[in-house]
Amino acid sequence: MPRRILPRTILVAAFVPFAAMSLAHVWALAVGSEIASPTKLWLMPLLAIPVLVSARLQPPLAILLLLAAIALSWLGDGAGAFFPGGPELPLMLLFFGLAHIAYIVLLARILRARRMPWWTLVYAAWWIGMIIVLGPHTGALLPAVAAYGIVLGGTAAVAARCHPLIAVGGVFFLASDTMLAFRLFMADAMPAWTSPLVMLTYALGQGLLVAGALVSLRKKATA
Repeated sequence: MPRRILPRTILVAAFVPFAAMSLAHVWALAVGSEIASPTKLWLMPLLAIPVLVSARLQPPLAILLLLAAIALSWLGDGAGAFFPGGPELPLMLLFFGLAHIAYIVLLARILRARRMPWWTLVYAAWWIGMIIVLGPHTGALLPAVAAYGIVLGGTAAVAARCHPLIAVGGVFFLASDTMLAFRLFMADAMPAWTSPLVMLTYALGQGLLVAGALVSLRKKATA
């Protein structure tokens, strides 16, 4: 017998605050507004709303993994603000790396829908290319950057097995962090307009991963 499910209109409405804050943050970055920093720190808490709204009607482990990925991403977003005395970039890599592990466990163990498509080999080529191009510029952070690239590419690859929203979300997340890596380590090669583009693709990636996961769980509940 199918479980109770959350009405689709309520689920969609729960994403509205996150979408609105994402647009506000991207706009703030584009125009150099002072609200860019505080709006960034609101993104992940607002993305948790649809997960919490769905929590009572979904498997606890799936909800826990989603909330863990969101919370760890929030710590990564605010590493400089939350840990002012710590090394910001290594902390970002740590928290986002753990967030990707949470996503990988969720997508690989709970939401998997089909075999890994052959074209996901492009993510291995992406990782090799990034190490070749960025490696000489990363200094002592090369091992951490390489490890982070593995879990980032892993999320995108595993996402390709799941709902199309999840697969596209994985691509956007990978694109965002790729641009961010070039902005961090080869800043002269990246124009200023890539800063809001990094956050636009980041918000799309996170939002689609979470939306796709909740849609998939909703479909499972009706099966």
